[in-house]
Amino acid sequence: MTTQELTEQIFKKKSFLCVGLDTDLEKIPTYLLSEKDPVFSFNKAIIDATHEFCVAYKPNIAFYEALGVDGWKALKKTIDYLHSEYPELYTIADAKRGDIGNTSRMYAKAFFEDLGFDSITVAPYMGKDSVEPFLEFENKHTILLALTSNEGAFDFQTLRTNGEDLYKKVIETSKGWNNAENLMYVVGATKAEYLADIRKIIPDNFLLVPGVGAQGGNLEEVCKYGMTKNVGLLVNSSRKIIYASDSSNFAEIAGAKAEAMQNQMAEELEKL
Repeated sequence: MTTQELTEQIFKKKSFLCVGLDTDLEKIPTYLLSEKDPVFSFNKAIIDATHEFCVAYKPNIAFYEALGVDGWKALKKTIDYLHSEYPELYTIADAKRGDIGNTSRMYAKAFFEDLGFDSITVAPYMGKDSVEPFLEFENKHTILLALTSNEGAFDFQTLRTNGEDLYKKVIETSKGWNNAENLMYVVGATKAEYLADIRKIIPDNFLLVPGVGAQGGNLEEVCKYGMTKNVGLLVNSSRKIIYASDSSNFAEIAGAKAEAMQNQMAEELEKL
């Protein structure tokens, strides 16, 4: 999916919501555990209940890797289901990969070619040659970890080197990499006050913003400092939506939570 196609979906649905599929067998309704593939059964129900209110889904790959072969099968079934039933939806592999060039290229092939994701999250710590292999794929996006929503982000990301914040240096440097137009960036909602400075460096790139909801991020603040004329935001919510209930009507309640967020987003879009 191209950036333009993603933007069109956002304005069509009046939503820039991304639903995180962080599917944990210890948190899904217990009756699903008797299903042949409980992870996929849960994901399918969530997707069917929320798809009209969001524009993207983001499986956190660790939750699938932890289940071994069965987890990978559930992930593939989930992505195949999205492609066949809701092809207009954008998909993000929240894998946080990043390694030397030939290894990164294999990661990229796995997620872009085999699984067919539209994008993948990548750690920039190893630099240019660890990220550019992901950027080689046409109409695929690489989402660089820039300023994350966790408490430990302050351990390194905001350190000043030669008078410049490290996260700003990462963003500025990445603009010079091959196919940098295919870059998006992760900026946590709990760091909303930093968005104005980030927008001075990358005024037009899409930002993936986790942390609205369970982590306490504020949607209005994110939009105030981070939204562009073409929106430029994908705001992710995982636990607040998918684990809103563990009852038999969990999907219906998740749908209501997604709709509530979509309504808030529609209000923010009207301000453009």
